[in-house]
Amino acid sequence: MMAKNRWLMAAAGVGIHISIGSVYAWSVFSKPLMAQMGWSLKEVGFTFGLAIFMLGMSAAVMGHVVEKRGPRFSGTISAVCWSLGLLGSGFAISIGNLWMLYLCYGVLGGVGLGTGYVTPVSTLMKWFPDRRGLATGLAIMGFGFASFFGAPLMAELIQTVGIANTFYTLGVIYAVVMLSSARYLEPPPVGWKPAGMEESLASGTAKVAMDLMPMTANEAVKTKPFYGLWIMMFINITCGIAVISVASPMTQEVTGMSPLAAGAVVGLIGLFNGGGRLVWATLSDYLGRPSTYITFFTIEVVAFYFLPSMRDALVFQAVLYLIMTCYGGGFSTLPAYIGDLFGTKQVSAIHGYVLTAWAMAGLVGSSFASFLREASGSYAAMTVVFSGIFLFALAVSIAMKIFVDRELAKKRSGVSDVAFGTAQ
Repeated sequence: MMAKNRWLMAAAGVGIHISIGSVYAWSVFSKPLMAQMGWSLKEVGFTFGLAIFMLGMSAAVMGHVVEKRGPRFSGTISAVCWSLGLLGSGFAISIGNLWMLYLCYGVLGGVGLGTGYVTPVSTLMKWFPDRRGLATGLAIMGFGFASFFGAPLMAELIQTVGIANTFYTLGVIYAVVMLSSARYLEPPPVGWKPAGMEESLASGTAKVAMDLMPMTANEAVKTKPFYGLWIMMFINITCGIAVISVASPMTQEVTGMSPLAAGAVVGLIGLFNGGGRLVWATLSDYLGRPSTYITFFTIEVVAFYFLPSMRDALVFQAVLYLIMTCYGGGFSTLPAYIGDLFGTKQVSAIHGYVLTAWAMAGLVGSSFASFLREASGSYAAMTVVFSGIFLFALAVSIAMKIFVDRELAKKRSGVSDVAFGTAQ
């Protein structure tokens, strides 16, 4: 059987992610829901927090389903759950039932998010064995870009057809896009390699994938590197979500920009979040995954510390957008890092386990930001605290690189001891 086109396979992965990534545009619904339904900001905001929590927790379970049943099956489940969640949300709005909104968008939709998030990753890594970072960047790029493209569409639909009909419309559109994408997704034939890869390996112009200590998901969770990845992701996501949640008021407070201009800054955050996913993941093929994470956290330690002192609007935005590229890059580089450490046999399942960090960060990120702002009276103290937290993440990333370098040296000498990474 002739192999499918791997670039079309990447497009299918983007199709799923750009659909589920629209969850990042939830804030577009906040004020209209509060005005029409009389719900509080806290009640409306909980819908988003619940969806992110369910994303992380369902990813941990559905990663195994991807490995056992394949991406076409899991992609279809994702499409059904996400689209039905949106359609049900529309009905919940039409009858004014907040708890039904939580159930449809937060729980059912959240399961669709988590399932869809892990669906294309391992498949694309197998289609791009020569460029793992690029593969994961392509797979996850759409999730970051989704709010940039989706938010204006949602805002326009709310104005023209109303909130409930907006959910109905989105449910139908995303069902078509995701089901079509899922139909195309499948792993390459056994032993398949892209044209020219054998020659590149022989000439030394391409590197053999690291696969430092291949193991199953249940074996991986017993190792120290797994928890190193979890901690790094938890910190990066917690602080990133916190900044996203207060981006508009923080921009106004620090630079004096108008609410309208600050709103435009929030829109551009989605662009840099998505672009950073592709750029950083691609660069990681050349820098190496451990060095890429060290770069992330070095940038974030400095950027968060100085951000509140940057009164110039353009300088402030440049630093904020740089932070957002690192936030997005952490997501897209993660699957390739997992593959380097534990191999691709169960990368979706391991990826799902690590994404429980996202579920936890979703619960504490925005709340932590609000607490620090209220306790200190300004956003300056908040960003300084985050800078200190990133110092710990930087230390973990350096420890991870030391471990990888040591194990690589052992592997090359033929005396690799995988047990060195076992959690005690």
